[in-house]
Amino acid sequence: MAHRTIETNITEEDVRLELEGSLRPKRLNDYIGQSKIKESLIISIEAAKKRRESLDHILFYGPPGLGKTTLAGIIANEMGVNIKITSGPAIEKPGDMAAILNNLDEGDVLFVDEIHRLNKQVEEVLYPAMEDYCIDIMIGKGQSARSVRLDLPKFTLIGATTRAGLLSAPLRDRFGLIHHLEFYSVPELATIILHSGKVLGVEIDREGAYEMARRSRGTPRLANRILKRVRDYAEVKYDGTVTSDIANEALDIMDVDKLGLDHIDRNLLITIIEKFDGGPVGLDTLAAAIGEDSGTIEDVYEPYLIKNGFINRTPKGRVVCELAYSHLGMPKSQA
Repeated sequence: MAHRTIETNITEEDVRLELEGSLRPKRLNDYIGQSKIKESLIISIEAAKKRRESLDHILFYGPPGLGKTTLAGIIANEMGVNIKITSGPAIEKPGDMAAILNNLDEGDVLFVDEIHRLNKQVEEVLYPAMEDYCIDIMIGKGQSARSVRLDLPKFTLIGATTRAGLLSAPLRDRFGLIHHLEFYSVPELATIILHSGKVLGVEIDREGAYEMARRSRGTPRLANRILKRVRDYAEVKYDGTVTSDIANEALDIMDVDKLGLDHIDRNLLITIIEKFDGGPVGLDTLAAAIGEDSGTIEDVYEPYLIKNGFINRTPKGRVVCELAYSHLGMPKSQA
């Protein structure tokens, strides 16, 4: 997969950016956007604290970069407990999961990113842990092997996934709260950019923040990355203040257009228009035509293009919409 400025998965640059200014909010009151989820979490957290119980297990799903990890950290802070962070691919054996669970303290939060990538054996360890707060471990081998039930402290499992459909039904049903994170609006992203600018010591006018927000594809992680790039440009070429014109110049150099599309997005749309008369075209055929993995197209490129009306998924394949033709300035085939 080619490197993209508008890549929404976390990169080393994002980690450095967060260390640079601690951009992640620590409390729900400071968290911008996802208002329905915030309201639900405030009620759940307050109820759990009143009863002095651990919070229900929570599943967050949605595209990358929308704040699933940030929300997990906020929940732990609001509950006044520690958080242990891991990911599905990192837990290879049932024993690894058993060790993680056994090392939790009462009320702790266990955050598992990419939870849909847990293997079946590891996942089965979670079933009794989530329901009964215990795990069964085998001691010995062969005929002398015996199962021992180990009690666990009450904990909260927070799972995050970009592909909720790949989660098995038994695991999904054990989550008490399931929340879908939506893309952010331009005003919400502008507010995030202005806040991040203050943290990083960058002077940004409101028009400059809105210009960056419009091109951030509804994603806070991307908004913060774009802010960093525009900040560098403003410091080198100008006096460091980010205005609308300076943001425009910087983003044009990055090849991110007015609607947040980069060269890969445009290539995908142009390929469907020129090679397949605007569609429909099957996913595998499209992947072969642009030299990209079909899973990457489905998980990384398509969500934003579909949500914003550039393409449609149909039973016969992908079809380019009217907006794509007008945005690219290409005539629609009359065939």
